[in-house]
Amino acid sequence: MRIAPCVEEGCTARSPLRVHDHASLAFYVRGEAVIQQRQTLAVRAGDILVMPAGETHRTLSANHRSQWGIGFHVADFDEREMGSLLEPFERARQGSPPIVRIPDHRRVHLERLCAELHRETTHAANGARHRRIAQKSLLALILTEVARAASVTSGLPSEPTLTSEALSFIEANYLRPISLTDVAAAVRRSPSYTTTTLKRTTGKTVVEWIMAARLAEARSRLIHTDEMVDVIAERVGYADATHFIRLFRRAHGATPAAWRAQQRGLTGYRG
Repeated sequence: MRIAPCVEEGCTARSPLRVHDHASLAFYVRGEAVIQQRQTLAVRAGDILVMPAGETHRTLSANHRSQWGIGFHVADFDEREMGSLLEPFERARQGSPPIVRIPDHRRVHLERLCAELHRETTHAANGARHRRIAQKSLLALILTEVARAASVTSGLPSEPTLTSEALSFIEANYLRPISLTDVAAAVRRSPSYTTTTLKRTTGKTVVEWIMAARLAEARSRLIHTDEMVDVIAERVGYADATHFIRLFRRAHGATPAAWRAQQRGLTGYRG
């Protein structure tokens, strides 16, 4: 989970195109900005910009912007319990406007939730497991505010794109032994056309998106559980632990065991 404040006192010029392998939202507390996300969007204080994983975006301009940015992996949530809180992201992926207007009387409360979540992600006062519970609880409260506001402000979605359908299928099934063929069948296209389209629109192929989702789940389990590496490998879809370790080291520059030790040292993990 990532959360960080962003404060810009002056004007900001155009930024490079970006795409994340996690869902994110930006809560604008002050100022205004123009964002390119499928279309050109004007956001201002009180707006939340919702960005599903794989969504290409960039800032075209910003003026005295102050915002909270939160990134998280959908895999962190049990869809049966909290799937409805993720509906604004799914609607945005399918073409609904990605801007959610927070009512005036809820903004201070939402700012406080963001600040508290920031404290829980940057301080190691409690054990990592306790912090993890607090982080997920606070994020759930924030997403509840967004979902409530979105139910009032959301527009009608357009037809889902191949990219949105493919990424939704991957998010829902990446822990299963799925392949490019399975994703292509889900979106009713050929494997070559499917992966070429995803590469063109998001910068990653289908296989790279599957791997990114599995490695995100693996990182979460490495930090927040004491499971053995070979057990984690199997849980995230890799029967061959050696292959999983090789992929993890290529992506993160360290073996899973070494990465776990480094991260727990940084976060003051005490079990």
